[in-house]
Amino acid sequence: MLVELHAKTDVGRIRSGNEDNFLVLDLSSSRAWVGLDGSGANRDTPPDGLRRFELGERGVVFVVSDGMGGALAGDVASRMAVETVRDMLVAEAGGEGGSECGPETALIECLRNAIEYANFAIHRKSQEDARCAGMGATLTAAALIGSTLDFIQVGDSRAYLIRQSEIKLATKDQSLVQQLVDVGQISEEEAETHMFRNVILQALGAQAELMPVVGRVRLREGDLLLLCSDGLSGKLRAEDIRQIVAESKGDLAGACDELVKEANRRGGEDNITVVLARFTGGELPPPDSRKIVIESPALSDDRTLTYEDEQDTEHP
Repeated sequence: MLVELHAKTDVGRIRSGNEDNFLVLDLSSSRAWVGLDGSGANRDTPPDGLRRFELGERGVVFVVSDGMGGALAGDVASRMAVETVRDMLVAEAGGEGGSECGPETALIECLRNAIEYANFAIHRKSQEDARCAGMGATLTAAALIGSTLDFIQVGDSRAYLIRQSEIKLATKDQSLVQQLVDVGQISEEEAETHMFRNVILQALGAQAELMPVVGRVRLREGDLLLLCSDGLSGKLRAEDIRQIVAESKGDLAGACDELVKEANRRGGEDNITVVLARFTGGELPPPDSRKIVIESPALSDDRTLTYEDEQDTEHP
């Protein structure tokens, strides 16, 4: 299978600094692309070999993280999130990790272990360093092995799957307004402008224990994965995203640029991050007319929340 990708992170029009970050990690080669380094420098282009590559046996991981806490803290939290995940997964792939993630362990389990350690590290840093008090970060990730794409989410950064003319929200926000929608107190339309729309129920570093939400999709030829922070999903509806990607006519870098530009045109009050990947070949079955189905795999200790298989493709 061939993986083609591009990613972009942008400070937006209002914020003075960028607290978002992203990670693309090819575990077979240990090549990694992190959006912002420790100095805050923006890495606009992927390292050699990560723009287009063949999927190896160890798989590939995509991550978006949105930091919170203001000033130094938000930037530190999102960078710790992506760098901890990168370092732990690379160590495990090289046989340097502990017994929790051996060679027989599924990639999604290894990723969950890395996310839980990132939660521990961020939580400890926030307690030990007064400058980082109260910091946290969302994290939404996708792990690809073969033709199976697994999702894991903490917070409200999102993953979408695009298949021909359909777009499907593959994650479910762990937010106050989503909870209100689920119990019928407000509508999806009211959620878009609700005064508490930015209140999330989970974040890395905010609590000692996590309840990550997981999902799974079986890929088909030409499928596109899109991960983003709420700086994008809070401004563009799913259909807006799909249309911009379609109009790029296969140019992933151009699609990322246009998505960021459109979010900025609509206000750009928050940082904006997008990771976009296309999957082709590898005997992937051709797309068909059936709707995209998000499955609900259980993590090994069943610490996952219930995931609803059918979600509205027009989710804001």
